[in-house]
Amino acid sequence: MKPSVLVHQNEFALIPTEPDVLAQLLAGKRSRNTQNAYALDLRDFFYYVAGVDSPTPVIVKEFLELDQFAALSLVLKYKAHLSNERKLKEATVNRRLAAIKSLVRLGNQLGQCRFTLAEVKGDKIVRYRDTTGISKEAYRKMLAIPALDTLKGKRDYAILRLLWDNALRRGEIEQADIKDLDLDGRSLLILGKGKGQQKQSITLSRPTVEAITQWLHARRELDINQPLFIALDRSSYGHRLTGTAIYKIVESIATGAGITKKLSPHRIRHSSVTAALDATGGDVRKVQKLSRHADLNTLMIYDDNRLDVQGEISDLLSGLV
Repeated sequence: MKPSVLVHQNEFALIPTEPDVLAQLLAGKRSRNTQNAYALDLRDFFYYVAGVDSPTPVIVKEFLELDQFAALSLVLKYKAHLSNERKLKEATVNRRLAAIKSLVRLGNQLGQCRFTLAEVKGDKIVRYRDTTGISKEAYRKMLAIPALDTLKGKRDYAILRLLWDNALRRGEIEQADIKDLDLDGRSLLILGKGKGQQKQSITLSRPTVEAITQWLHARRELDINQPLFIALDRSSYGHRLTGTAIYKIVESIATGAGITKKLSPHRIRHSSVTAALDATGGDVRKVQKLSRHADLNTLMIYDDNRLDVQGEISDLLSGLV
């Protein structure tokens, strides 16, 4: 049963000059992916509290006009629902709470809300608990799977090279356009995670440049404003290749290579970063340039996991008794 804190929307009438807080919140997010994520998270919240698939300005306004106790009670019930009934992961729960808090914060700034959600705390999560991936030998088997005499094979091989050689995230590959590429300068402009619309340049390996060159020559696209990678199936040919499609490509190739471990683009990123630490003798500062992690401590977690420091100490202790 849905909580009955909110009343029916037909009892309210918005004044035309009043701001649509939800619309303004989404418009303020520069990344389309961030906009979509916030929209989905807030839609889930308002479906829980009001039973509607899409929150209207009236319903959002009604929520923002609750008193402190009612609002806090409602959000805490929603949090418990996510954790205890739907068994969602801590990161998902925290992300949805963050979306609600952002809505409330903007409502306060616009004078449409008088309560805060400072008392609502997210669950503590351990990031990068598992940074295991696959070995370079296993990835070499994956690179041998795409048929390089076909258009699809050339595309998939180029994607595999970017995922390994540059440890790219699938979203960074998805959003790249042909105009972002400088083959002579061996560089690619990408929209890095958390960088908004500010692109950063990364240097490509020579095998990656060769792979992308072969893909573009076979594709014969003259418009540099087109996506770097496109779908090739009949129903969506020429459309930008989605992150979901990249995930499925990786999964299919891994299966074809006989890899039983469930593999994803991000798991390849883990593999690449770990292999880079192995190759550099654990030089986290050098590998940070590859991974583009803002916090060097993240690379230390990778390095600790790579060396299995805990296992080493456990073996040491076992020999003392």
